[in-house]
Amino acid sequence: MVSPQGALALPPRPSVERYRKLAKELVKACKSGDEDAVGRWAERWVETLAGLGDLKRASKGLAEINRSILDIEDFAREKMLGPGATGANCTLASAQFVIARSHGFESWPKFVKHIEALGRKGSSVARFEAAADAIVGGKTEILNRLLKEDPGLIRARSTREHQATLLHYVSANGVEGYRQKTPKNIVRITKLLLNAGAEIDAAANVYGGGATALGLAGTSVHPEKAGVQEALLQALLDHGARIDLPRGGGNDDPAVLGCLANGRGEAAAFLADRGAELTLASAAGVGRLDVVKGYFDDGGALKGGTSKEQMEAGFLYACGYGQTEVVEFLLERGVDLASHSGDGQTGLHWAVIGGRLDTVKSLLRRNPPLEVKNVYGGTVLGQALWTAAHGGDSEAYIKIIETLIAAGAEIPRRHVPVNKRVDDWLEKHGSQAEPTWYWYGEKPRDLKR
Repeated sequence: MVSPQGALALPPRPSVERYRKLAKELVKACKSGDEDAVGRWAERWVETLAGLGDLKRASKGLAEINRSILDIEDFAREKMLGPGATGANCTLASAQFVIARSHGFESWPKFVKHIEALGRKGSSVARFEAAADAIVGGKTEILNRLLKEDPGLIRARSTREHQATLLHYVSANGVEGYRQKTPKNIVRITKLLLNAGAEIDAAANVYGGGATALGLAGTSVHPEKAGVQEALLQALLDHGARIDLPRGGGNDDPAVLGCLANGRGEAAAFLADRGAELTLASAAGVGRLDVVKGYFDDGGALKGGTSKEQMEAGFLYACGYGQTEVVEFLLERGVDLASHSGDGQTGLHWAVIGGRLDTVKSLLRRNPPLEVKNVYGGTVLGQALWTAAHGGDSEAYIKIIETLIAAGAEIPRRHVPVNKRVDDWLEKHGSQAEPTWYWYGEKPRDLKR
């Protein structure tokens, strides 16, 4: 299923008739018996929406475009071809559903209704879409004009599946991916929306439902990268946003735990410092040892009502966020070094992912398992290589790799290419970089994309 966050952007002047034709083309591809026909259909459609057509792809945005193509191809195959690629559901209704879902709508009729409303000048749907674009584009004058022309817009909701309000868009999270952007003036825009009467704790139907603007802003990477996350959170708090709504951070998490679960440690600490209620897990993740201690009795045992699973979750968060004092406190109270949450990611894996060298060293002093593999097949050293290849600082990860090897981790004879600095270091120590396809036993399908 294509997620609401992966929804494709509509063209400037969407046409229902053009989409009906597109659905018929998908049915034809489905019935053709050509195993690549659905993939080519998805490729043509997404490239056209991306404004590429037959032009040579630019490197910018290539990964996102490819991901959309593959997601839609997989969804279309699942919905229309089914098990064994029988083609039993190669119907027009199924094709229309695939298209509607790919644009973030629950059904074809709702999708058609949205497009028809967009075509009516001054419709509430057209105004909402224009306001959402103004928010993510940082266009305060346009947004202000739209709100004055239609005061009811401030309480309106998107006709897409997520049913977000305009205020949710300031979080750059949960809504359609192409609108997940944070302009530098997002705090000013947020205050404009709040002063116009936006419902501060309105819930959107994303990540299981119940997510608020505060919870989504705290778990979002985009405000953090723009350097405005804390100012954005403070603006929402100043207008009465509640931190401790049980599902505010999405996925049934309150805000602080949601921040931690999504890699936003600084936002988690910010909210914790402003009075958020802390569980054992969230207190451990933000380094509040005083709160963590309160969950244990004088003999070092967990107090009633607190589970071993909660202690283990706190241990993992403490490892991942480099809260070494908390890590050592929990180890002294019997937490298992090999504990994980079902994915095989031990505390040492978490410390490696977070680039927490001091915590890695602390854990290694207790002889943790080094060659245990997570569900992705990665040992702790393998995890270090993967993280270094996906944005981790090369010099920091070489220090972690050196530390793991000194503790007995095995250097692989071959490894997936990481980056030049790390690859050169590994080659000096006897490990050869192999193309990515090597690890899957065969070269992947040779796609133009």
